[in-house]
Amino acid sequence: MTARSSVSVVGTDPLSQVAAIPGVDEAATAARAAVDALLRHRILRRRSAEVTAEASLRAARASAALEGHDITLDALRARLGETGRDNDQPAVSVSQSADPWERSLAVTLGAVRLYAELGTLSPAWERAPRQALARMHVLAGRGLLPDDVLGRPRTDVSWSPTSITGAGVTDVAGSPPVPAMPAAEMSQRLDGLTAVLTVPTRAPAIVVAAITHGELLAIRPFGALDGIIARAAARLVLVSRGLDPKALVATDVGHLELDHDRTGPAGAAGTDAAVPGVDVGVGTEPDYRAALAAYVAGGAEGVGVWVRHCAGALELAARESLAVCEALSRG
Repeated sequence: MTARSSVSVVGTDPLSQVAAIPGVDEAATAARAAVDALLRHRILRRRSAEVTAEASLRAARASAALEGHDITLDALRARLGETGRDNDQPAVSVSQSADPWERSLAVTLGAVRLYAELGTLSPAWERAPRQALARMHVLAGRGLLPDDVLGRPRTDVSWSPTSITGAGVTDVAGSPPVPAMPAAEMSQRLDGLTAVLTVPTRAPAIVVAAITHGELLAIRPFGALDGIIARAAARLVLVSRGLDPKALVATDVGHLELDHDRTGPAGAAGTDAAVPGVDVGVGTEPDYRAALAAYVAGGAEGVGVWVRHCAGALELAARESLAVCEALSRG
């Protein structure tokens, strides 16, 4: 990473330095308690696979909605019912239709496909994160992006998603404003991130996930679908580091619920994910875009804002999955 990075590789355990930022430990502890409460639910003894599938579906839908691609759960379930959950099914190609809803559906189905395969990527992620990221981009982008850019970090001088996709499918609609970054700097920071991820740390998994998420959003390594990749990578960290080993937490639902400033198509996103009778209301955490802007600005304070936001989103998402468990218990 460079001097502009929010996290420095100086020191033997840089992520533990992030964990020491005021307020981070308390937020991480609260989020961990919420996840632990979920993991103790009695329904998981016999129906954990159902909760995992539901959490993955909701998280993938929420991740796409954060990019401005809002497809309701009912519409998504209907389409999946038509095509099945077979990952070998061809993705909806944006070249087949100029309809915005179809494009949004294609992006959402790509996220669903990626989230369904996250468990298989844990070994590669722990050994070679960059290789896992490439595979994630292939899964999310199949049918959306040209084959020659799938899984390949961008090489352009400055980020220009429309020049990469050629079809107008980008992360721009719902993503926080991130300045363009030259490809050489992007590659350097990506190397720095993967180096940090492959060394031992005393930092909680929540901190590791937040930094992974924030760095990937900041550098935009592929130029398209980076927001979806960043959030999937954060979820993979939580799985691979044992905080959420069965991927039961609908992580991105929490980010969407805290996204106070969302407007347009994604404005109502997430509301259909709630389970009646269970309060998953928004707290006082900073919204997604403001928190990312603080991270990109750098410094301990900005990084702390981002990590606390991510911890708050995880806590909220754990409550969302707990509500799913309660709904299953009631039959």
